[in-house]
Amino acid sequence: MHYFEQHKSTEKAILVHCVFKSLEFADNQNDLDEFALLATSADAVILDTITGVMNKPNAKLFIGTGKADEIAQRVAQLEADIVLFNHTLTPSQERNLEKHLKCKVIDRMGLILDIFARRARTYEGKLQVELAQLTHLSSRLVRGYAHLGQQKGGIGLRGPGETQLETDRRLLQVRVNQLKDKLSKVKQTRQIGRAKRTKSSTPTISLVGYTNAGKSTLFNALTGESIYSADQLFATLDPTLRQLDWQGVGKVVLADTVGFVQNLPHELVESFHATLEETLEADLLLHIIDSSSDNRLEQIEAVNAVLSEIKAQAPILSVYNKIDKTKETPAIYYDNTIPSRVYISAHQKLGFDELKRAVQELLVGHLSQFTLTLPYDAGQFKNTLHELGVIEGHGFDDTGHEVLTIRLAKDKLKELLGKYHLNPFDVLPPHEASAFLPVLEEFEKVEIKSNEDDLDPFYL
Repeated sequence: MHYFEQHKSTEKAILVHCVFKSLEFADNQNDLDEFALLATSADAVILDTITGVMNKPNAKLFIGTGKADEIAQRVAQLEADIVLFNHTLTPSQERNLEKHLKCKVIDRMGLILDIFARRARTYEGKLQVELAQLTHLSSRLVRGYAHLGQQKGGIGLRGPGETQLETDRRLLQVRVNQLKDKLSKVKQTRQIGRAKRTKSSTPTISLVGYTNAGKSTLFNALTGESIYSADQLFATLDPTLRQLDWQGVGKVVLADTVGFVQNLPHELVESFHATLEETLEADLLLHIIDSSSDNRLEQIEAVNAVLSEIKAQAPILSVYNKIDKTKETPAIYYDNTIPSRVYISAHQKLGFDELKRAVQELLVGHLSQFTLTLPYDAGQFKNTLHELGVIEGHGFDDTGHEVLTIRLAKDKLKELLGKYHLNPFDVLPPHEASAFLPVLEEFEKVEIKSNEDDLDPFYL
């Protein structure tokens, strides 16, 4: 049984947006523009937009009777199929409005749920959407049973309506419990995957941000994938993970996640918790920001609110995307010595070197330049440096040894010297080499002689 039905494609819609005198709106027009984008993303054809100013919501209709009559007149004139409210309506307000307007009424939350239902493609995504839908629908079941008679119980008033309603509520709860069990298994599977990545020391980088900020476009550009991306809200619902080689870091897992939106329904945050855990468990978050949006400050706040709700603790790098529209130049900005902002264009692939360098610094530490003289048997070590993309120059000294100039974090270089059993004094200038000892486990276990004068400087 399908409890939640999506409204059919290309329905003719009227949008309703109200401003309350008691509340301050930073940019009312941007809020309305975003709602129009949501409606378009749900394949609605917008016939008209009706706005109004109110002191407070009406308990029965949310709007006043005068405004309700105005909307009803427009519905009849334009033969609209549906009225979309850019607000959260109670179940009773939805029912009363449908009777008054004589057409279907959907609030902002219902509209977002409908879009999510259209976009979900994977098994997990569909489970999460259905759970969110049923949670939202549980208080609205009564809406569909007017034809079954009395709704209230009591002597002489028990009818088929109440029986059917109670039955469906029980079945709905059974289905909700089934979905939670299935999502719990998905969660366990994800935890196993994360445990394997942790064991192999593979860092995870999650792309987060407001919907339509360009996360999937950046994901495709970095990985060479072709996952669905479009200039519309909630183009991505299902998380996508890919492994790639990141300059100066090595293998990393890049995760593309669902976009956020202002006033994101709590049911969605709860239902998509399994997906959002990819964000929760990440080693680094790239907060993708649409730098061309006039409403970017509010969008940043909306994303930060969700990250706070799910208690994300990972470091965050703000990535200002779409600089091809703002005519800004690629750049890295630092907070003290730590990268905090990067300006890029995912579409034009501008600023990728800056982005890779900033991520490298955040994951492995501050970058330094080193001059390495390679022993003749250091071929594997050299190949690894090539794979990391950290070689800035190369040549040969008078003895025929290859000399490389690299830019890498000190700790990463120390790790590589230990991995390939290289003596720092054979590779680095003497004044730098001592800072890299010990690099091998066996060096740490050397028994120190009692006479310090006899100590080999290699072990100091």
